[in-house]
Amino acid sequence: MLPHHISSYLSSMRTNRWFEIRLKGHLDSRWASWFDGLTLTNESDGTTLIRGQVVDQAALYGLLQKIRDMGLPLVSVTQVEPDQPDVPTADPR
Repeated sequence: MLPHHISSYLSSMRTNRWFEIRLKGHLDSRWASWFDGLTLTNESDGTTLIRGQVVDQAALYGLLQKIRDMGLPLVSVTQVEPDQPDVPTADPR
């Protein structure tokens, strides 16, 4: 690999992307610290949604390994857009 291709290859490995990982079953809130910086939401359909930014592919694989080790069935992994900040709307009065 030529030197100028290395930086483009390395930057492609740094995802800095947001993911939603859905698990079958509900996780107790005590598990939140295990998923540093990600939000856990127990959904009404009996699933848990883990959402947040993942810095690179290795971090995503590490997260999926933690989930596997917990023994909860993985329902889906979806790359999503980060939440848009709340923008105040003009008062129509």
